[in-house]
Amino acid sequence: MIRNFEKMENIIFGIRPVAEAIGAGRQIEKVYVRKGAEGQLLGELREICRRRGVVVQEVPVEKLNRLTKGNHQGVVAQTAAIAYVELAELLERIPQGDVPLFVALDGVTDVRNFGAIARSAECAGAHGLIVAAKNAAPVNADAMKTSAGALARIAVCRVGSMRNALKMLQDEGLQLAAASEKSDALLYDADLRRPTVIVMGSEDAGVSREVVKMCDVQLSIPLAGAVESLNVSAAAAVILFEAVRQRGHYSDARGECKGE
Repeated sequence: MIRNFEKMENIIFGIRPVAEAIGAGRQIEKVYVRKGAEGQLLGELREICRRRGVVVQEVPVEKLNRLTKGNHQGVVAQTAAIAYVELAELLERIPQGDVPLFVALDGVTDVRNFGAIARSAECAGAHGLIVAAKNAAPVNADAMKTSAGALARIAVCRVGSMRNALKMLQDEGLQLAAASEKSDALLYDADLRRPTVIVMGSEDAGVSREVVKMCDVQLSIPLAGAVESLNVSAAAAVILFEAVRQRGHYSDARGECKGE
């Protein structure tokens, strides 16, 4: 069972193998380090991770032992299941004549929500996802499965600063549209025919205050029931397909994204 898990999760363990993988340019989701571990080699690894922008998380040794039976030396890395793209490349990949549509995930940490949003975004013809390196759901086996293959198709950009990335897109002429149940502006009154970044927030707190201040518009989805808000992945789907409706992309429908 452990070996299957390792294969599925793309595990590398041991201080030198992890350092060498990062130095060779392997894309790493996260490095797990035993809580309280110290030493020169480990310090060098932390410095490599800092320079390359790799997230390091301290965890109990029991978690490392669950990830691998090998001699992990207090270090286990999870390699990325996909190849991330740079923000500039994300813009360059937009087909000529298309109006840009991106989804930025500000603090979405649940992998199933992440996978479901990726699936909706790909089905809606969005040009890419923007996620933060920290405090974000990893692209792991659960996310890949929930996305139904969408994460292997849609471009994903991982950024060190969500605010800086959004500011760059704003400077390129894209409007930032934050989803917020507290907004008085309704989704259906927004102009999503413009180049747009749909900004979705965390499952519990929504879009962070700092990011909300940057956004050009805040959109709410009208609800008729007693529950106050939708799940973030459901809300993202509603907003994405309102953009599809406004942009009139019905002739491009492929019928590939179907319920299971």
